[in-house]
Amino acid sequence: MPPDQRESALHAIPAAELAPLYRRRQLSPVEVTQAVLERIDTCDRRVAATWGLDPESALAQARASEARWARRAALGPLDGVPVTLKENIASRGVPQPLGCAASLLTPAREDAPPTARLREAGAVFVARTTMPDWGMLSSGLSSFHRLTRNPWDLRRNPGGSSAGAGAAAAMGYGPIHLGTDIGGSIRLPAGWCGVVGFKPSLGRIPIKPPYIGRVAGPLTRTVTDCALAMSVLSRPDWRDASSLPPADIDWLDLQRPLKGLRLGVLLDAGWGDPLQPEVRDAVMLAALMLAAEGAELVELKPISTRAMVDGLDRFWRMRSWLDYAALPPERQAKVLPYIRRWIERGAQMSGEEVFRGFSQIAALRDAAIAGTHAVDYVLSPVSPDVAFGAAQASPLNDPERPFEHIAYTLPYNMSEQPAISVPAGHDRRGLPIGLQIAGRRHDDIGVLRLARAWEQLRPALRDWPEP
Repeated sequence: MPPDQRESALHAIPAAELAPLYRRRQLSPVEVTQAVLERIDTCDRRVAATWGLDPESALAQARASEARWARRAALGPLDGVPVTLKENIASRGVPQPLGCAASLLTPAREDAPPTARLREAGAVFVARTTMPDWGMLSSGLSSFHRLTRNPWDLRRNPGGSSAGAGAAAAMGYGPIHLGTDIGGSIRLPAGWCGVVGFKPSLGRIPIKPPYIGRVAGPLTRTVTDCALAMSVLSRPDWRDASSLPPADIDWLDLQRPLKGLRLGVLLDAGWGDPLQPEVRDAVMLAALMLAAEGAELVELKPISTRAMVDGLDRFWRMRSWLDYAALPPERQAKVLPYIRRWIERGAQMSGEEVFRGFSQIAALRDAAIAGTHAVDYVLSPVSPDVAFGAAQASPLNDPERPFEHIAYTLPYNMSEQPAISVPAGHDRRGLPIGLQIAGRRHDDIGVLRLARAWEQLRPALRDWPEP
């Protein structure tokens, strides 16, 4: 049974169903917000997905939404819909610790573009969600927050860096959760937490500050809710000079025939951790089921290399080292030890090393485009394995081998292509497995349509986790 049919409690009603209920006065934004807050109160002592929870502010926003619906002046289909924001997405008046105890808790002066779009749409901000130090881990481990855990198994990691967003979506803290992604930070927690996580084309959602490969995107329980969020988040904002021109996209037109589509199947990433058999089987089952509906399958060769990721690793270490070196010693000591060990080599890097590392971004971009241009979409794992231990900074927990698990996700950040993680099933222990679907640059709606097609085809999933 698809996840949008597995639960009917107020906190778990999909966003796409709330506006009609509000319009008919069958349900109130205040009731839904109260249910979400109660869910957080019940679950988050153990899951630890939220930060900056402000129930009074959330209820005030919900009451304002309720009044708009009552006078038939709703701001759109997200008016009164509970959402969470990853803490690095600025909200006016709310500090941004960036998951790091070394940060100064200075309130943000203005909303970032995604926050502004959601506020304009009347969404209810129920909480900010957690992340690891500076967003540089695929983990729920942080020097600032309590350890964020995976709702499917509290001994496991939710992934990151949108750790709290993935855990919140799986635990049912409302229908829409906003994260960011520069190497897999939306798709990895989505895959490991069994939810939908969409990394749009670079610039599709304006963001501040913009950066190479960095995007914002929604994590939800259904593809339709993801598309609904995109209909608001993709609106223009002049503050992001890298944002795409406004496009007339019908985000909720998610139906398309599969017959004739060429689907690349990428099972060998070319580097990184070995692909585990249960993950491989889940991806192949999805590919074969889509082929049974008329799609053509094409086996793809690896699209990235060890040299590319090693170069990017050097560049990112130097970038983080510069941030770290600018801190006074007493604040440096508060940074997560794993992060300190990872970046310390930046102090010895030459300009040539950093330049050559930076140059691998272009090499990775060109390789990803060249390796996928002959197909319409690419099917692959999100990660080589299921969720790892809760207290680990990464699957290998080794700062000298920090990126072995992002070989399938990283290329699409550098190539600016849209990619989504959508649940593909569970392993024998009940841990979620994600299917990644990637498309050509700017074909965001096509990726969502194929994800929706798979969502309708796939075998029944397990019930959502309960506390």
